[in-house]
Amino acid sequence: MSTAVLVREAPRIETERLVLRHWRKDDLRPWLEVMQRPETNRFLGSAAITPEDLWRRLSAAVGSWSLMGFGGWAVTHRDSDQVIGNVGFFNAWRDLEPVFGEDPEMGWIFSPDVQGHGYAMEAGRAALGWAQESLAPTAMWAIIAPGNEPSIRLARKLGFEPVHETTYHDEPTLVLRRPAWG
Repeated sequence: MSTAVLVREAPRIETERLVLRHWRKDDLRPWLEVMQRPETNRFLGSAAITPEDLWRRLSAAVGSWSLMGFGGWAVTHRDSDQVIGNVGFFNAWRDLEPVFGEDPEMGWIFSPDVQGHGYAMEAGRAALGWAQESLAPTAMWAIIAPGNEPSIRLARKLGFEPVHETTYHDEPTLVLRRPAWG
């Protein structure tokens, strides 16, 4: 998988209701409050996220842009700079089958306060639109807890199809794939 041009930070994308922007240091504390809520992390593994873990995730989302040519965005309302979610592409080099290789993995997390309003779909479509304009055609992957029906429905609407069920970090995990565009 190759990219046209490596970028240093997430490009700003505006949709009808949202802004997808680069993560900033001052996003850590407010996003941590969202990520520590049980309803946010119930499908993200058994342990609550710590400030250290979240800082590493945000650093990876930011650093991935210069390493891989893709990464993660903070998602805000157009009329507010408050982070309501995240969406993006990454490579976690997960130890699971099938092997993703250098194909991007796509992920999203949104605050429970805004779920059910179509924001994840809007942000996901915007991110995929950027990928199709900026990256060479490539398959994409996603992993989702089998009980996370809203996320599975979103993945399907974004073009992902289940290909395998496995165990990852002692948790049942559904592996989904979106074929390369072209």
